Amino acid sequence: MQPHEIGHSYDQIAERWHGDSFPRANGMAQHERAIAFLRQKRHALDVGCGSSGRIIDLLLQHGFAVEGVDISPRMIELAQARQPNVAFHQADICQWALPRQYDLISGWDSIWHVPLAQQESMLQKLMAGLAPGGILIYTTAGLDAPTEKVDSAMDVPVSYGVLGIPNTLKLIDACGCVCRHLEYDQYPELHLYLIVQKLSRSD
Repeated sequence: MQPHEIGHSYDQIAERWHGDSFPRANGMAQHERAIAFLRQKRHALDVGCGSSGRIIDLLLQHGFAVEGVDISPRMIELAQARQPNVAFHQADICQWALPRQYDLISGWDSIWHVPLAQQESMLQKLMAGLAPGGILIYTTAGLDAPTEKVDSAMDVPVSYGVLGIPNTLKLIDACGCVCRHLEYDQYPELHLYLIVQKLSRSD
């Protein structure tokens, strides 16, 4: 599936994350772990921000100036209504030019929807978009080989693309970054999250 098709699918189910029924603690402990690695807390970006606002709320509490980007127009509409003082961008992360470097970039349960053929270049872009010492936290599937699939578990079709752990770690190193944390946080489910830090000259 292409990014605009993913956006269309999420337009249809955007309200699921907007209400209070969604578990707002989802991913929060992992983000706190990631933030603890930072020396500076200036700018942050939530990629695939959706409509719940929970990650953006946490980043605001830590003093970041936060932006959100999402491919789904409906997600952006709901997110902006919830947090009118935050800058939101409706865009395809594969095509969007990051406007600045960020101390923290989050891609929680979102960037795995990028097509497999674009996964490497997208991750290169996000790591290039980190300020020295900056952190990228994101989720993927804990598989060893590159894999792509489409399913309708959320009642609409969405695709998933993952590079596999060996290729991911090689890419992180090639981008001048280091993996600070890698965890199957819902094991035996293959939900994997990584905390990646861009090396600074003093490292």
